[in-house]
Amino acid sequence: MAVQDNIGERAPRASLLNDPVVRGIIYQVLVAAAVVAFISWIVLNTAQNLAAQNKSTGFDFLFRTAGFDISFTLFPWSRTSLYWQAFLAGLLNTLLVSIIGIFFATILGFTLGIARLSSNWLVARVATVYIETIRNIPLLLQLFFWYFAVLKAMPAVRESFALPLDIFINQRGLMVPRPLPDQEFVWVLVAIVTALIAAIAIGIWATRVRTATGRYPGQVVLAAKVADAIVSFLVALLAFSLLANMVRGISMPIMLGASVLVAAVSVTRFAPFGRATLAFVFGLTILYALLVAMFPAVPQLLIASGSAIGGLTMAWITFARATERPPSEGRFPFALLILIAVGIPSLVYWATGAQLAFEIPVLARFNFRGGVQLPPELVALVFGLTIYTAAFIAENVRGGIRAVSSGQNEAAQSLGLKEGDRLRLVIIPQAMRVIVPPLTSQYLNLTKNSSLGAAIGYPELVNVFTGTTLNQTGKAIEVIALTMAVYLTFSLLTSAFMNWYNGRVALVER
Repeated sequence: MAVQDNIGERAPRASLLNDPVVRGIIYQVLVAAAVVAFISWIVLNTAQNLAAQNKSTGFDFLFRTAGFDISFTLFPWSRTSLYWQAFLAGLLNTLLVSIIGIFFATILGFTLGIARLSSNWLVARVATVYIETIRNIPLLLQLFFWYFAVLKAMPAVRESFALPLDIFINQRGLMVPRPLPDQEFVWVLVAIVTALIAAIAIGIWATRVRTATGRYPGQVVLAAKVADAIVSFLVALLAFSLLANMVRGISMPIMLGASVLVAAVSVTRFAPFGRATLAFVFGLTILYALLVAMFPAVPQLLIASGSAIGGLTMAWITFARATERPPSEGRFPFALLILIAVGIPSLVYWATGAQLAFEIPVLARFNFRGGVQLPPELVALVFGLTIYTAAFIAENVRGGIRAVSSGQNEAAQSLGLKEGDRLRLVIIPQAMRVIVPPLTSQYLNLTKNSSLGAAIGYPELVNVFTGTTLNQTGKAIEVIALTMAVYLTFSLLTSAFMNWYNGRVALVER
């Protein structure tokens, strides 16, 4: 039987349509062509409709006179301003709300997320009630509540609530002092930036040394003890100064002596008693000032009694937490970093003779004069966005902490680390890689939710540009396109920064 040799023969070539690579390229080309055709149809159809209505396109309207007022801007505005200035005013107002809201929502959200996991039953339940309540109420409804039910229900101008630091609140908003720096104050600003960089660098270096050796550098420990005493003295002097305004008969020598005593105690094993004393004084004086301003008809003796109870509560909580703290050699040198960040600019302020005056708001005949008036729309929007977004950030933080293996917490506890150090040094750094991605989404949501300010009359981008400008010019395509580009840019920049940070905290495989 003959065997045929087919080695030299070629196998039949398969069709190109059966090649998955070629087929994928064809599908992509067809989809791209369909998208281009659809966009071209939209553009041509829009152009034909505009031509039929005798409407022109272009951005030349940005250089025309706006002719309307804006209630709140970060730069001088008048009816003779141009439309591009209106666009800039709305853009800056949106940025202002977004940055302030992100800052405070992050702080509040992290605090609530950690508090919900607290071993203290009351703290954990209060945080849980807050989070579950705020998350399930629509944001627009909350904005209406803060604006109409809270701020608009404030007293008239002449019956304004007087808050500490010459701050007043009434139906027309929040009146705060206006800072008036002189030309030499620029050197103080440079010193502030330099001191912050130096403090951060020292903190990172000290942490790395502790990670490598198990203890902080000796010079940092010694400097931290000195800084503890100095900061305690300054804080005590401030506390007793506030108490002297409330209680007559406390002279300067008494305040200095008491402050020196607290500073001396702060570097001994009796430091918790000094911290509890300062907590009591601060709690008493601040509560007393707030209650007197808010309830002038209540007898001052009753207010003082309630303030004393609040101060004692603060002192008890502070003493309980202070007794759980590790020895000063094992604590992160917060006092040293605070002294660097505050002390260096203070020395530059004194050496350069710079002046920072404040223009205090003063009640005139019909309104306050001087200072800075923050409209109620701004206050309500910032407060509402902060309260709402913080509830979601808190859940992200709780989920990130829960994602860390319980063995990490047990290992840190076996090393003798207290609860605060375990969170700061072990748990939170590992949880950040889980927290950051959803945290980015919350930052984007807060920025986009700022457009709801139009519902309460805050002049942000949608209200000023997409609302008033669009109605007056009729340039719907151009106005909407610019507004979409702004929010897209905000989202891309926020995502880029958070992705960079996520890369820094991500778990590195070795």
